[in-house]
Amino acid sequence: MVKAIRIHAPGGPEVLSWDDVEVPEPGPGQVRLRHTAIGVNYIDTYHRTGLYPLPALPAVIGMEAAGVVRAVGPGVTGLQPGQRVAYAAPPPGAYAEERLMPADRLVLLPDGVSDQQAAAMMLQGMTAQYLLRRTYPVQAGDPILVQAAAGGVGSILCQWGKHLGAVVIGTVGSDAKAEIARANGCDHTIVYTREDFAPRVRELTGGAGVAVVYDGVGKSTFEGSLDCLRPMGMMVSFGNASGPVPAFEPAVLTQKGSLFFTRPTLMTYTAKAEDLQASARELFEVVAGGHVRIAVTGTYPLHDAAQAHRDLEGRKTTGSIVLLP
Repeated sequence: MVKAIRIHAPGGPEVLSWDDVEVPEPGPGQVRLRHTAIGVNYIDTYHRTGLYPLPALPAVIGMEAAGVVRAVGPGVTGLQPGQRVAYAAPPPGAYAEERLMPADRLVLLPDGVSDQQAAAMMLQGMTAQYLLRRTYPVQAGDPILVQAAAGGVGSILCQWGKHLGAVVIGTVGSDAKAEIARANGCDHTIVYTREDFAPRVRELTGGAGVAVVYDGVGKSTFEGSLDCLRPMGMMVSFGNASGPVPAFEPAVLTQKGSLFFTRPTLMTYTAKAEDLQASARELFEVVAGGHVRIAVTGTYPLHDAAQAHRDLEGRKTTGSIVLLP
C-alpha cells in the first residue's frame, strides 16, 4: 500500500482525503513510478470541484509529476528502472506516492532539470509552448496580452513571449505581482484591481489592439479580453480561474472585428507521442538556454494538498507550487 490524495465526492479543499491505495504491477505498455515531486495546477481544482467530472469516484487527482521508474510492463521500450521521468498528461492520479502511467506519456528528464523544476513546469511549460508556437504562432513585434501574468503559466508565457520578440502586456492583481511580471519580461503591466485593463491595452497599442490574448482567468476577464483585440485578432481561452466563460453569441466576434476564438487544451496538442516529445524538447531547450526560468515558489507535503489548493484558489501563490511525497 502507498499513500495518495483522493476525492470521494466533488467539493472544496476539505474533500481531499489522505488514503491508502494499492498500486499493482505494470501491465502491457505501463510503467510504475515512484513520485519525487508533484505539480499543482488549476485543472486539479476543476477535477476536485466537479467542473471537469472524473469518470469514477473515489479518484486520485493530479495531472503532473516527476519521478523515478520502478518497473516497466511488457512491451515497454526505451524506459528502464532508475530513470528520471516526468509527465503532464491523463489519466489523473499524480497526487500519490506511486502510480502506474502509460509509457508513451512519459518524457525522460535531462540532467540539467531537477525533479522539482520538472514537476513545476511540464504542464504549464508545455501549455505555454503550444499557445505561443502553435495556437497563435507569435512573431517578433507582435503585441500580446497575458492575463494573470504573474501566475504559473503567465510567468512562462511572458518570458517565452519576450524571447520570441513580442511586446508583452500583462495583467496582475497587485503591485507586488506587477514586479514579478516585469522581471519575467512584461513590457507593460496593468494592475486590474485599480485600472480597467481594456482601455489601457488600447492606449498602449496606439488604439490598434493586440494580436492575441492568452486568457486563463475565464469569466471575469472574457469580455474585456475581446475588447483588447485588433481586427482578426485571436482570443485564446485556456483556463477558468475565475469560473467558466458564459455562453455567448458568435456574432459578437463579428461585431468586434472578425475575431477568432479558441478553447484549446494541452491534451489535444500532445495527443500524439511525437507531439508530446517535441513539445517537451522545445521546453527543455528554452529552459536550458536561460530564456525561461522556472520558479518553484512554494512546496507542500503531499498530505497537505488541501492547503495548497486553498492558497492557489485564494490567489496567494505566484509562479509554481509543488507537492512533495
